[in-house]
Amino acid sequence: MLVEKNVPLQPYNSFHIVAKAFSLVRIGCVNDLLDVLADPVLAPQPKFILGGGSNIVLTGDVKPLVLKIEVKGRRLLQETDKAWLVEAGAGENWHELVAWTLGQGYPGLENLAMIPGTVGASPVQNIGAYGIELQDRFHSLDVVDLATGTTHTLDAAQCGFGYRDSVFKHAAPEGDAVPAGNGPVAAAGFGLRDRVVITHVRFLLPKPWKPVLGYADLERKMQETGITAPDAQQVFDWVCAIRRAKLPDPEQMGNAGSFFKNPTVTREQCDDIIQREPRIVHYPMDNGSIKLAAGWLIDACGWKGKSVGNAAVYERQALVLVNRGQATGGEVMTLAGAIQTSVYERFGIMLEPEPVVV
Repeated sequence: MLVEKNVPLQPYNSFHIVAKAFSLVRIGCVNDLLDVLADPVLAPQPKFILGGGSNIVLTGDVKPLVLKIEVKGRRLLQETDKAWLVEAGAGENWHELVAWTLGQGYPGLENLAMIPGTVGASPVQNIGAYGIELQDRFHSLDVVDLATGTTHTLDAAQCGFGYRDSVFKHAAPEGDAVPAGNGPVAAAGFGLRDRVVITHVRFLLPKPWKPVLGYADLERKMQETGITAPDAQQVFDWVCAIRRAKLPDPEQMGNAGSFFKNPTVTREQCDDIIQREPRIVHYPMDNGSIKLAAGWLIDACGWKGKSVGNAAVYERQALVLVNRGQATGGEVMTLAGAIQTSVYERFGIMLEPEPVVV
């Protein structure tokens, strides 16, 4: 086991913010993690779990021991008349997994193409795009308890999925422990943040495949191309084209994708806003609430293209904050705070950031 010291983290966060890890260990398999937990020096140290770094804002050097998750592997576990069951290591690149499943003839993840990050981060954030959320294709995942070194398999209910949310984003009350074996983990109120490491994720891709097309951008692609019954590869290609047109490539311009969650309001709240802002972009939800487009709210407040230091709002999509040079995490968060204030003062809505601030 190699403990690397003073490791630059600029290559490992999609904002490309300059920072370093005081100590870092690369986790290529479960045994690597168990070696850390068995080490008398490393085991007691606070730990920071790092995947693809696509959903974090670094505001300084990272003092906890960084566990860089690099668990690889992709395979079909089972095929039935109803579905394909696919497993991937937590360190696999998410978009490459989506492309691989299509290449193998296992459709179902195509709407989630080009979302940056790793497979292990996908359930933490319950990633979603173009009418599909991870929970719609999720089967189960494996975690290792950082306190005991035991492995647990969790199903969707135990992961406590919500809109861009899961049990992995919430801290547990002091004194709680992960249940032994595969016993039930109470999704409500049971936080697993900083307590477990996700090592493998499994996806259930249903048969027969049906395209999910009820999203304005995809409907526009159907009209433009005249293709009314696209196959999975066509949907994948459309999603890639849409995202490339809207979002900057993190390799060319540092960013963390969508910076704010789309807020949800009641029907009454939405009607009140519509009276003042008839053009507001909004989407009815199955539970009766209304989802508002955070990018529209930010744009309406005049933030598109504005900057604080080297941190800026992307000129093509107000929901994306970008690094135009050597932006610091402090500049990114100052800009984010100013945007939140503007939106709240105009609409009475407090936007919630998606990335984790470290």
